[in-house]
Amino acid sequence: MRNAIVPGLVAFFLGLLMIGIVGILQKEIVLALISITLSLSSIHEIVLFYDGRVGTSAVACNYLIVVLLGIYFISGRTLHRVNKKHVILPGTDITNKSNEQGASTGSSKVALLATCFILNMAASSVFGCKLLGITSSLFVGQVAWLWTAAVYQTVICILSYRNYHMLEATHIAFFSILRYAEGYSLLYEFLNTGQLNYPLPFFSVFTILFVVLALFTSIQSLIQSIYLLFYVAYCISLACNPHGFFYGGPQGVNIAIYIVSAIIALITLFNAKSSMTIPTGEGTIKKLFTNNSIFKLRKDKDINEPYLGYSKYGDAEILAHACSILAAFAMTMPGNPGEPLVTVVLPWVVVAGGIYNLICGSVAFSRGKTLESSAFILYGVMWVIWGIFRYSGIYSTSRSFNASVGMICFILFNSFIVFSTLFLSKAWFVYALTFQLILISFLLDAINALPLGYDIAVTIIFGLAGFYLFLSTLHNSTFEAPLLPVGSPFIKISGFTNDRSKCPHLISTRTSSVQKIAEIMKNGGICGIPTDTVYVLVAACNQPEAVEKAYKTKRQAQDRPMSLWISSLQQLKPAKHLLNPLVWDFMEAAWPSSISLVIPRGPWLDVLGAHDSAKYIGTPQSIAIRIPDCTVTTHLIDMVGPIAVTSANPSGEADTTHHNQVYAKLGDKVDGVLCDGASPENIASTVVDCTKIETGDIAFFRVGIVPKSQVFQIFDQVQQRHKKGLVNAGFSGSTDEITQDINPNSEDNKSYVNNGFTTDDDSQ
Repeated sequence: MRNAIVPGLVAFFLGLLMIGIVGILQKEIVLALISITLSLSSIHEIVLFYDGRVGTSAVACNYLIVVLLGIYFISGRTLHRVNKKHVILPGTDITNKSNEQGASTGSSKVALLATCFILNMAASSVFGCKLLGITSSLFVGQVAWLWTAAVYQTVICILSYRNYHMLEATHIAFFSILRYAEGYSLLYEFLNTGQLNYPLPFFSVFTILFVVLALFTSIQSLIQSIYLLFYVAYCISLACNPHGFFYGGPQGVNIAIYIVSAIIALITLFNAKSSMTIPTGEGTIKKLFTNNSIFKLRKDKDINEPYLGYSKYGDAEILAHACSILAAFAMTMPGNPGEPLVTVVLPWVVVAGGIYNLICGSVAFSRGKTLESSAFILYGVMWVIWGIFRYSGIYSTSRSFNASVGMICFILFNSFIVFSTLFLSKAWFVYALTFQLILISFLLDAINALPLGYDIAVTIIFGLAGFYLFLSTLHNSTFEAPLLPVGSPFIKISGFTNDRSKCPHLISTRTSSVQKIAEIMKNGGICGIPTDTVYVLVAACNQPEAVEKAYKTKRQAQDRPMSLWISSLQQLKPAKHLLNPLVWDFMEAAWPSSISLVIPRGPWLDVLGAHDSAKYIGTPQSIAIRIPDCTVTTHLIDMVGPIAVTSANPSGEADTTHHNQVYAKLGDKVDGVLCDGASPENIASTVVDCTKIETGDIAFFRVGIVPKSQVFQIFDQVQQRHKKGLVNAGFSGSTDEITQDINPNSEDNKSYVNNGFTTDDDSQ
């Protein structure tokens, strides 16, 4: 029990103590007291294992204090809610000050990194305590600490992608891969007394990946880069010992990792809250590139821009390539048929090649990288299945036929990936093609026809191709120039390009994105934007050439002419006297909504700036106009002015319901896309004919998302108000109807201004 529990308690004692100290310095009293109390309980439990005279009462008292503090905190929050936020007990205010300062993203990064460092302390403590003699052996009871750290770090990796921290997510994933392998090693020691064998090429490759990652991390944070160098030393020490984690060299490095993790965790926590920060070298290397004419760094917002779409995740392609490389080189170690599990391949292949490739595939799909996502998921599934089949003991001659059939299926699937990469880039084509060679080697192995050295050769070829993609993706996401070339696609098709600059795809949730789209439109560009219904193609009304371009892009049919959109009736107010009063009141009642009103053409168009553009909007007799019920769209119109609108699809095709479809359908003809994911609706707006509204009748050109009954209900309400003269007395039946609804004693009814005329006290 002592050997099992003490290593983790040693780590969490120090981690909780650091949180408590920082909490005191920042006057987070309740949090600080809970952390320090739990820290004291951990140290008391450690002492209890070595000296029974301490007794359990000290541990019980610490936990009792935690319970009392918890009750106090809950009571404070309850009182705060009951008294409608007027009463706040000391230490129970949970207002996130970082959000008020606009630093919530940085705060989340600190929380994730600090947690990761403490988890690394727990894992390193397992091996460090053995070397220092605190524990007498390494055994299965310590697996819980290692795999708990591994699982939590996997979650932290996903959350880091969620917060657009690509480099942090990558090295956290590397940490967790090591944790899974360490736990597997201790578990196997319990299952079998045989000596474990580790694939030495794997550790060599892992060392190189850590070195490259450390170099690029130094651009952001020097202290994190130095921290990664300790893991470089760890991988080197593992490569120098054929039996891995159970020898003094790696265990000595673990002690260093424990100490450095504690120091960096303390600095990270302190700097997050303190106005006086401890220097960490953040941005030091970055400043060297500021005035560099050769290397130009990408801006942070450019790094996180999704490829053809809206995404809540950073790019995971770097990690995916690295994991496939690790899995491939791990499988170069021949397994022992008698003891297949004695060769430590399963954790590298199943976790690195399998689990993390599946995670990266999901992230790539959310970023609009459908082909890359399909490849990562396919490769992840293959690594898991073949790794378990080949290195778990179920591999036998009698099952070689089944394995062969399955591998042929994978080869066929990957053939489609290889073909698709012809439209992506030359580097990706080589990567997918060399993976096909890996699959062929597995097939030959399954039928016992593998030529000597073939698997090693194709693994090296695949590793080189994967490493180049890993390096180029890492480099190109860090530097804007120069770029490591990945090659243009062998086959280019309309509506597909790797060059974002030709047609920027910008996230609609960012104000800067809307501003960029507005600038494109002000300069005569046409853009695809989201609305309250489907995606549309728009141009600024005061840009006749852009409106003409949008018109010709669609080859617009006569039955679906371009419409006119505004952001508020204030834009149309100068032309109010030119419109039928009933039409105006119908607009006020119906908008903003998914209802387009078709009204007669007239001089009112000039008020909206649609001078030379008017001939491309509507028909010679009428024009459809509306205010969309979409914040992003109306905000864009506020910046640009009234816009000419048409559906973002070639005539005769289905409406466009996703931003990726805009560019796929219209290709290079569109100058920008504002990305908002899937449309809220799959049906277009309802188009109402108001050209004969003075007769009291309306008709429908198209019934869309808003049903007829709702439109008629709105129109009836407007008509009723007109009949009573409350809204537009110019169209009331008689002045008698007006006097029935007016209280002559009311000061508010001295004068009634209604477009057509004014009724004052004398005329009444």
